[in-house]
Amino acid sequence: MNISFWRLGARSLWRDLRSGELRLLIVAVTLAVAALTAVGFFADRLKGGLQRDARQLLGGDALISSDNATPAAFAEKARALGLDVVQTLAFPTMARAPQALGGASKLVALKVVEPGYPLRGSLRVSSQPGGPGSITATIPQPGEAWIDAPVLDALRAQMGDALLLGDSSLRIAKIIVSEPDRGAGFMNFAPRVMINRADVAATGLIQPASRLTYRLAVAGADKSVTTFVDWAQLEVKKPQVRGVRVESLQGGRPELGQTLARAEKFLNLIALLAALLSAVAVALAARGFAAKHLDDCAMLRVLGLSQRSIAASYAFEFTLIGLLASSLGVAIGYAVHYAFVLLLAGLVAAALPPAGLWPVIFGLGMGLTLLLAFGLPPVLQLAQVPPLRVIRRDVGNLKPASLGVLGLGVAGFAVLLLAASSDVKLGLIAVGGFAAATVLFAVLSWGAVVLLRRVVNERTAPRAVILAMRQISARPAYAVVQVSALALGLLALVLLVLLRTDLINSWRQATPLDAPNRFVINVMPEQGDAFGAALRAAGVSKFDWYPMIRGRLVAINGRAVTPDDYADDRAKHLVDREFNLSNSAKKPAQNELVAGRWIEEEPGAISVEEGIAKTLGLKIGDSLNFDVGGQQIQSRITSLRKVDWGSMRANFFVMYPVSTLPDVPSTFMSAFKAPATPGFDNTLVRAFPNITSVDMTATLAQVQRVLDQVIGAVEFLFAFTLAAGLVVLFAAVTATREERAREFAIMRAVGAKSSLLRQVQRIELIGVGLLAGFLASIVASAVGWALARYVFEFDWIVSLWVPLLGSLSGALLALAAGWWGLRDVLRRPVVETLRRTAQ
Repeated sequence: MNISFWRLGARSLWRDLRSGELRLLIVAVTLAVAALTAVGFFADRLKGGLQRDARQLLGGDALISSDNATPAAFAEKARALGLDVVQTLAFPTMARAPQALGGASKLVALKVVEPGYPLRGSLRVSSQPGGPGSITATIPQPGEAWIDAPVLDALRAQMGDALLLGDSSLRIAKIIVSEPDRGAGFMNFAPRVMINRADVAATGLIQPASRLTYRLAVAGADKSVTTFVDWAQLEVKKPQVRGVRVESLQGGRPELGQTLARAEKFLNLIALLAALLSAVAVALAARGFAAKHLDDCAMLRVLGLSQRSIAASYAFEFTLIGLLASSLGVAIGYAVHYAFVLLLAGLVAAALPPAGLWPVIFGLGMGLTLLLAFGLPPVLQLAQVPPLRVIRRDVGNLKPASLGVLGLGVAGFAVLLLAASSDVKLGLIAVGGFAAATVLFAVLSWGAVVLLRRVVNERTAPRAVILAMRQISARPAYAVVQVSALALGLLALVLLVLLRTDLINSWRQATPLDAPNRFVINVMPEQGDAFGAALRAAGVSKFDWYPMIRGRLVAINGRAVTPDDYADDRAKHLVDREFNLSNSAKKPAQNELVAGRWIEEEPGAISVEEGIAKTLGLKIGDSLNFDVGGQQIQSRITSLRKVDWGSMRANFFVMYPVSTLPDVPSTFMSAFKAPATPGFDNTLVRAFPNITSVDMTATLAQVQRVLDQVIGAVEFLFAFTLAAGLVVLFAAVTATREERAREFAIMRAVGAKSSLLRQVQRIELIGVGLLAGFLASIVASAVGWALARYVFEFDWIVSLWVPLLGSLSGALLALAAGWWGLRDVLRRPVVETLRRTAQ
């Protein structure tokens, strides 16, 4: 034959498309690419949006943050480099309404600004609450206050009314619609009040013990900004410069950040499982494709076409199919990622920048790798099938060339999956777990087939059971492939169902209905009894109550520590700041002990949060010295705790396991769920005017909205993996359709009734499904435990009902897939089947 491989491949492609023989391959690759690129497009656009908005969110090109007035050298250096400079000051305080308006009070986040603010981004204000607002280039004039709309409601005030801040009274002039550098720290949960720097002295709010945050923003040419940042980073390392840091764009919302991080990992897991399942479906479909083309290849060999040309033509055909299916998957993924944007509206900006080309390139590469790695090896065998081999209906064992393609493809596929996971542990557990499960399923299913031969007694067993056993044991290799493929498909489905259920439950439990929605700080020790009595009188019977002690870490194991001792920025900041310490004889219920022992009233002991211990390189037995109000307290680490910072409870980095710390200056904090009594907060603040009360109701509502949105996104992508799992089940059940058709045709030819053969088919499918479901449930429990513990970080409790329900589900799904995929096997005329076999 004198025909080019690309022409032969194109003709074969057109014929196979028309006959529907490539349908399963296209569906499997399209699902995998769509799932991966949907997450990829969304992540790419979100990353681009963060990079675009980073400067606006910082309010400048670079930011210097400090707990005390920013050293003048920083502003002088910035101006010397030709940069614009603006300084702001922020701190929490109580705003009040005049007595004529009821005297209500509200915790606010006060920001003091100066002309030129903001350097980057836009400040949008409105003249009335609820208005769309407009961008302004000015700041509050002296004597004015610009506020968030909730302040009006809390104080029962109107535009133009007076707002009392400390010793001063300012006029409410504008409503703040949005500010670029709002930040996400704890105190920014409170509504904003913005005033001019000229008014801050008159308020009398800045005292030596005030908790202030000074921010110096700079903006200008990129080269000058880079020079300034490099200089500033060296400057803050000097011993005489303390409490100063070069700030970057960071999230300060642990209760939302943990949820979103888990959601991102879960979305990646769903996409990974869809890709892994699609690999199984492609391998099964390619095997069926190769079996159907035995006659064609034998004829081409007889006509003189070389093995190389046949192999090249199939490689060309599969490359075209891979491009077609991958392109379709990329298009679907691009459309689907808009659903994520809608489902997560409010958490991410709707006006995200366009996606880059990387998700497209990655999707096309993944689709081609998937098809060529798992689909091409059995098809390449066709080029080496002798003409006489067609009589045996067997493509033979894998040859070195096919094994090489398979090895390189699997390695490339694994690398791409690890890259797509965005988390090494997630990728290794998912990919490694699937690889180990494949081997385990093959070994166990082979053992089950061998055991089946010995267990079934042909003298006493029903005829249908005997025939089903013979069907399975007559082709053990097919049985192993079928059970393993079914088990892999069920593994992914069971794993996702279990993880989804427990993941959502863990999210819900993190913010239960009775979660605290008030945090009160600065309660003086002598007010403790009266404060508790006031809460109980208002109907609050359950509340957290902990001392708050301000202390600076000065020595570890007798050696003085400074920020220069650490390379990690977070470690530098921790050493350079004061800690919130506390003490309690009983371990907080929401804290989990991960190392050491918590012994009540143990003198000289201290318990440290595991994250900060890792950051600072601390371990059990280390001695820590804290400077508390001028006196040093030395203690030894006796335990490490795991703290859920998103639990909306009172949590501390460091705790002393004692009920009292004599002669240590402290205030108290409380967390509780406030009653619905009108005026409760105002009554409490009037009774204890020195306290600071933080209302977390809006934050809790936001967390619940986040959960609903994230769960919706997770369940939306879950449909892709469900579809991929069903494709695998269908492919596994129908992989031996032609073999079944020939065997049933022979049985019918010798007198077997269709009803008997239908029973044989059902028994075989139920048996295979039960075994696959049982194996999948056991492995899914193990992989799920590893993912829950090491990736998603929540407790995992496996129900004993899982193997039973998994087995029953496997049987039902296998039976359903068999009914759909094999329904024509028993309907096909015997003569037609035998004629196909003879051809």
